[in-house]
Amino acid sequence: MNLSAELLAIIVCPDCHGDLEPVETEDGGELVCQVCGLAYPVRDDIPVLLVDEARRPG
Repeated sequence: MNLSAELLAIIVCPDCHGDLEPVETEDGGELVCQVCGLAYPVRDDIPVLLVDEARRPG
């Protein structure tokens, strides 16, 4: 996963506006909200920040 520090500094969870932490996965990576726990996929180094696409914590 190749996301710039500038991008990570400005994007937030679209659901609760919490900070997002990058996490490497077998599928490439995801951004995990530190407040609500939703995990947003990163596809081809592009964050998919759609609540409908997010994985629920569980």
